Amino acid sequence: MKIHLTILFTCLSFLSWSQTDSTEVLEDYSNYGEPEGVKRYTTQKVLNQTPQKIISLGYDYTGEFQMPGIRIAENITQLDDRHVNQVNVFRAQLNIPVVATNKIIWQLGANYWGSQFQVENANSNSFTKLLNQSSLVSAGINTTIFKPLNETNFLIFQASADVNGLFTENAKVTSNALTVSATAIYGWKKSEKNMIGTGIARSYRAGRMMYFPVLFWNKTFNDKWGMELLLPAKGHIRYNINTSNMIQAGFELEGNQFSLPIPSNQRDLFYIQRGELKPRIMWDKKITGFLWFSAQVGLRYNYRFDVMNTYDGKENNERYFTSKLGNPLYFNISLNLVSP
Repeated sequence: MKIHLTILFTCLSFLSWSQTDSTEVLEDYSNYGEPEGVKRYTTQKVLNQTPQKIISLGYDYTGEFQMPGIRIAENITQLDDRHVNQVNVFRAQLNIPVVATNKIIWQLGANYWGSQFQVENANSNSFTKLLNQSSLVSAGINTTIFKPLNETNFLIFQASADVNGLFTENAKVTSNALTVSATAIYGWKKSEKNMIGTGIARSYRAGRMMYFPVLFWNKTFNDKWGMELLLPAKGHIRYNINTSNMIQAGFELEGNQFSLPIPSNQRDLFYIQRGELKPRIMWDKKITGFLWFSAQVGLRYNYRFDVMNTYDGKENNERYFTSKLGNPLYFNISLNLVSP
């Protein structure tokens, strides 16, 4: 736990306290009137959109599931099946606007995602023994720029750097644990209820580094219904009970590549390529002022759980083993400080 907190506070300190996905639309600081003759710029939100989270602290509980096909040891090809009783996940996210004008909004952020597996009879298998010793941690920093070009067009740039791994006392953080992601989007705001964009992303959300096209589309249909899409990463249909009480239904793809120290004379690290698809229902409710409560329930569907011999491994001869994890239910709760 001390190692996890050290990683988290190091990331936050790097930002001087100035997050999955930071391509979420940022808080609207530019909706102000301007004198005639001055060039006007589009804003970055649609009406009734879910509030932007400045600080978020959350907990996930994932129920029991099977972990089949685990390799017993590096020099032994025999596979083993294990049962996971639960996974406890702790999350923290910080997003702070650094520059907020009608011409540009620049945001810096930090995030922490730590997963603690509880595997039955873990000590009888070298992989599960290591997995039980500490949490799989992803902690990093990110930056997002929203750049309006005129009253209609805009650009979004996002980049993030994460340190990911299972860090024990003997496993130090190195460049092998680092992953870098980025997204670029060009878009059109057709009205105060509709903005759409397209672009390209480099991401580890599926557990493996991939390049893919992106569709960004936030649309409010009426006072009650809307949608918020950033495909293929996530997408939700939104129902506004009122301005401080919202329900969403949709999905998110979450994951990364994690370095994994394995005691061996032949190599120093393996890499877990972990991707999870989460169909879910979310509820966001204002408690008081800018403090909101959030809850979600859904299915944690295993998209990828491969252990590779090499960084960014893709070929079969680079795979140590793969496991078809079971697909349990999960729930999440969080407290969030949102923007005005």
